Amino acid sequence: MHDEIREFDPDVVVVDPISNLTLELEETELKPTLMRLIDLLKKKGTTALFTSLTTGKGESAIETSEVGVSSLMDTWLLLRNVEYNGERNRTIIVLKSRGMNHSNQVREFVMTNKGIDLVDVYLGSDRVLTGTARVAQEEREKAEAQLRKKNHERRLRDLASKKKAIDAQIAILKAEADVEEQEVEFLNAQEDLDAESQLRSFERMSSMRDGKK
Repeated sequence: MHDEIREFDPDVVVVDPISNLTLELEETELKPTLMRLIDLLKKKGTTALFTSLTTGKGESAIETSEVGVSSLMDTWLLLRNVEYNGERNRTIIVLKSRGMNHSNQVREFVMTNKGIDLVDVYLGSDRVLTGTARVAQEEREKAEAQLRKKNHERRLRDLASKKKAIDAQIAILKAEADVEEQEVEFLNAQEDLDAESQLRSFERMSSMRDGKK
């Protein structure tokens, strides 16, 4: 492999998978072999992609390299198959990427005729949803959002109707108050006229009595 790399001088080298190399070499020999290969590629400035199959022995097992070369990798991507609701979907996460910022979010990826597309997963309170479960959850949340919007609009309409009713009541009360005010003014004026008339009558009677004397 070293001779082939030196002769062909590729820009990218893919070793798929390094875990299967244990079928031909003892594990004690495999790590030094891979270390020499990685060292050669780094010296030549060649981009290298190594894949490794996992045994699926639990969460901790798939996040460790079976051949012990994970510390030599600059970027480590973990691919998982997620089984839920009768489906098997694929997710990807960046375990590490030396010397650069990277997301800690789990993303779903789908293989299409145009290549690989990354899809945002649904992060629930107790699980990650992918595939049709994610789509169903998104549709459910969309329907709930529309329902909340309609309820919000209905409450605003009810409030507007109540305000109109209150404004109408205020207008009626104001009209009644104006009528009552006019009635009070009329009664006051009538009483003033009566009082003035009585005063004049009293003055005339007094004048007539004084004249007789």
